[in-house]
Amino acid sequence: MAMNRVTETVDLVNVKNALVSVSDKTGLDSLIPSLIDSCPGIRFFSTGGTYAHLGSILGPNGRERLLSVSDYTGQPEMQGGLVKTLDFKIYLGLLSEPCNPEHTADIERVGGVTFDLVLVNLYPFAETVSRTGATLEDARANIDIGGPSMLRAAAKNFLRVTPVCDPGRYGILADEVRMHGGRTTLSFRFARAREAFRHTASYDRAVAAYLEGLSEDAAGEYYTIRE
Repeated sequence: MAMNRVTETVDLVNVKNALVSVSDKTGLDSLIPSLIDSCPGIRFFSTGGTYAHLGSILGPNGRERLLSVSDYTGQPEMQGGLVKTLDFKIYLGLLSEPCNPEHTADIERVGGVTFDLVLVNLYPFAETVSRTGATLEDARANIDIGGPSMLRAAAKNFLRVTPVCDPGRYGILADEVRMHGGRTTLSFRFARAREAFRHTASYDRAVAAYLEGLSEDAAGEYYTIRE
């Protein structure tokens, strides 16, 4: 199959569907009401602890805006939260391009939505391994899979999607949608895409550096080996 090539896109994108899954929930209490004020009809798709936190922010009268990813995909989370967002409907909504009628038909075929905003930050790997007494299993458990995947997909599709991985950027996100009537500009999305790729690259370097610092026998020395 030939690689998809895009020659046209759009500038302003209405923020209608936001995918939210964060370890660090700093700033959501102020960002979510601001997004609701600026983006009429916005809905939030979320998982686990983030879903519960958004529910407390929205309150009973705002819960119709909140959907669990499991309900949306029709798939329950894997035990331990290992698989929550790695689903065809999620990535169809992240990667579908704004001027591609075939992608639009795919969304309609599965009863999906396009995601316009991705708020994701990652498991605290570096912080975890820097703690005194941190074990190999502590490190392994804090290697994020779904978070980097969502950020990379959203950043690749800056044609339509805004990835935000730093709570310190919530203020400029709120300003962007307020200035543009609930929409984001192509230049804003592109800038956030660059930040997202820097962030995921730094995260992977931290994981690689930690593993490289261990001997090849480290796993066998830590875990009980079953025959």
